[in-house]
Amino acid sequence: MASPTTTGPQPAATHKDPWAALVALCIGFFMILVDTTIVSVATPAIIEDLDAQVNDVVWVTSAYLLAYAVPVLITGRLGDRYGPKNLYLTGLTVFTLSSLWCGLTSSVEMLIVARVFQGLGASMITPQTMAIITRIFPVERRGRAMALWGATAGVATLVGPILGGVLVDSLGWAWIFFINVPVGVVGFVLAARLVPRLETHTHTFDWLGVVLSGVGMFLLVFGIQEGHQYDWGTITGAVTVPALIVGGLVVLAVFVFWQARNRSEPLVPLRLFRDRNFSLANVGISTMGFAITAMSFPFMLYAQLVRGLSPTQSALLLVPMAVGSIVLAPFVGRLTDRLHPRSLTLFGFAAVTTSLWWTSRVMTPGTATWQILLPMVLLGIGNAFVWAPLSATATRNLPPRLAGAGAGVYNATRQVGAVLGSAAVAVAMDSRIAAHGLSFDPSRAGASSGGAMPAPVVDAFSSAMSDAMLLPTVVLVVGLVAAASFEHFQRQPVGATAPAPAPAAQSE
Repeated sequence: MASPTTTGPQPAATHKDPWAALVALCIGFFMILVDTTIVSVATPAIIEDLDAQVNDVVWVTSAYLLAYAVPVLITGRLGDRYGPKNLYLTGLTVFTLSSLWCGLTSSVEMLIVARVFQGLGASMITPQTMAIITRIFPVERRGRAMALWGATAGVATLVGPILGGVLVDSLGWAWIFFINVPVGVVGFVLAARLVPRLETHTHTFDWLGVVLSGVGMFLLVFGIQEGHQYDWGTITGAVTVPALIVGGLVVLAVFVFWQARNRSEPLVPLRLFRDRNFSLANVGISTMGFAITAMSFPFMLYAQLVRGLSPTQSALLLVPMAVGSIVLAPFVGRLTDRLHPRSLTLFGFAAVTTSLWWTSRVMTPGTATWQILLPMVLLGIGNAFVWAPLSATATRNLPPRLAGAGAGVYNATRQVGAVLGSAAVAVAMDSRIAAHGLSFDPSRAGASSGGAMPAPVVDAFSSAMSDAMLLPTVVLVVGLVAAASFEHFQRQPVGATAPAPAPAAQSE
């Protein structure tokens, strides 16, 4: 089903408006990223309705992120081979049908399985959006295009809890998944009409790399997330938590070794990392994926179980953050093509890091609402200055032949960060709950009572969630250092002699 390779060097922009194609792509991209954080606000409702544990519901997110992160390395290459439009539409179909499945489930175990398929669909979508932008926009306009793409990513991860809160309160938690069905249908129709078919490239596929990266990530994430549940000891038989974590790291090390030795087409072309800005952008986006995913769980549990807010009321605490990102996105987009990426991203990371630390300090039972909204405003400002400039910086020097691979690597590192953030914050919450002397699961007590937790435990639980919020704050310092290390843009793309957009085939 490969798309025909084109022979005429017609730029995509002369056949289809690239901005219309970008808007169509951003609809599907927005939807799949909303689903990375939308579950957090529904956690108490899912716990009560499906009789689940907190860690089970965290796995609802982790399973999605893991199934999203691992295949995204190969789906970028599949887009190069069979056409990014074909892969995008296939992924959108899988994601939409899986969303319907998620909403119809009646057990947390089946919900986790359905989320895996959702993640697989998302993994087909994401690298195609980034690769198409790289190929249909000339270098001098790519920064603004990637700014819109990056702003979509940033806003989507923040809108998730807000949209989730409204849907959970008004229609029930299943509608956080049902809402994807009409959006997916609209996104499919628009992409089919507006996105051009692009020239394809023949690739060999590094299936050994796929297996090694998948096994390594699963072992590492499972070990981290389940460690506290098993007291960091034996899970079953001779299988221990430390063995899983060490085994995952060893397999991932073998994966990197194999990528360096593979003389054909490795899953991760290490020559991409010769571009210092590409490497640093990957570090930065992984810390953002970690932080935004990790912060949502303790913050939403605090809002609903300590303050006694409804899901909608809890989500409204994030409105200043989303509004700040949306309002600033066009302004940052214009700056992205003009200013050095260091100045933009350094400010962004500093603002996001400060905002999360500030939030952790005001997460107490008696804090006034306006005191919580102030750091949310700063988080929205910082968010706008991180996502768009990072995306533009990562892709600026990618030649067309490496567009799929580069997009896959960039999105994989973001998702790996999110996976680790989801797993690590589960450990942080569990350990801090125990450290504050709570010997039962207070979130289940709060969920079953339909409101705030009993007074005797509210102070301890609030402190535990505040402590857990410091984890993403510390991780963001790594992103801050990466942003401070950006260098001026290269004049030539990595592995190419001239920056020229790829030719496009006739659109359907």
